[in-house]
Amino acid sequence: MKHEDLGQEREGSPPDEDLSMLGAFVDGELPPGRRDALQARLAADPQAAARVAAYRAQKAALQALCESAQVAGERAAPDNATAALDAAPAVLVLRPREPWWWRAGMAAAWVAVGAGFAVAVSALVPRLAPAHAPEFVADATPPATRIETPEAFARRADVAYAVYSPEQRHPVEVGAADEAHLVAWLSKRLGKPLSVPSLAEYGYALVGGRLLPGNTGPAAQFMYENDAGERLTLYVGSSGADRDAVRLLRDGNRRTFYWSNDGTGYALSGPQTEPKLREIAFDVCGALGGKPGQW
Repeated sequence: MKHEDLGQEREGSPPDEDLSMLGAFVDGELPPGRRDALQARLAADPQAAARVAAYRAQKAALQALCESAQVAGERAAPDNATAALDAAPAVLVLRPREPWWWRAGMAAAWVAVGAGFAVAVSALVPRLAPAHAPEFVADATPPATRIETPEAFARRADVAYAVYSPEQRHPVEVGAADEAHLVAWLSKRLGKPLSVPSLAEYGYALVGGRLLPGNTGPAAQFMYENDAGERLTLYVGSSGADRDAVRLLRDGNRRTFYWSNDGTGYALSGPQTEPKLREIAFDVCGALGGKPGQW
């Protein structure tokens, strides 16, 4: 802005004595004669009238702030301090706001502190985990190094049977009509060649299969069904044991025979109403390379 522009702006502003008179008018400090004269002037001077209106709005806002602060103080103060509070002048304190660069620096500092705390906690968790909670430590280990007990493997198979065997419309992901694709797909996902043993001699036909999550990686489930609608499932996944004998897990009205061979775990699940389930499990074990007769 040029110096002459500044001069013009000052020339358009009211003199200091006019500002003082307008302020006194708003505060009710003008004598009656001068007050009447100023009221007549305001009727013909829109700029002065607008300034008076702004003064009055500012004064009303300040009074409202002071009154609310005084009421809050009276509620918090004891009875014997009420008189002193009434006598104290109302004060409005304006605090300067911190610059943006200071707030940004503090935010960055808190982020750094939080990151450091997270690193420290992650390093201390394995040391602080109690000895009676091995599953807590197991969840913190990479999948490749986790070791699942045979019983835990059998329970996963039992849960998968309980979830999917009642399904009518979607019991499997890939049906038996596309068995070759099913076996190739699941073999690729598990990283080992799989085969589907036939249970036709026991009256069970293959329904299909699906991919499931396991504790140490992907797992597969093959489902069979007989003419009565009863179903069996064969659960396959990685096992930490090279060879385990056939064992039995009972859970309610379900039965699961499980074993492992060459680092692969197997579990055959079915209803307790199937009297030949143990015989079927031993035959499936032999068909998949196991030697139950030696156990």
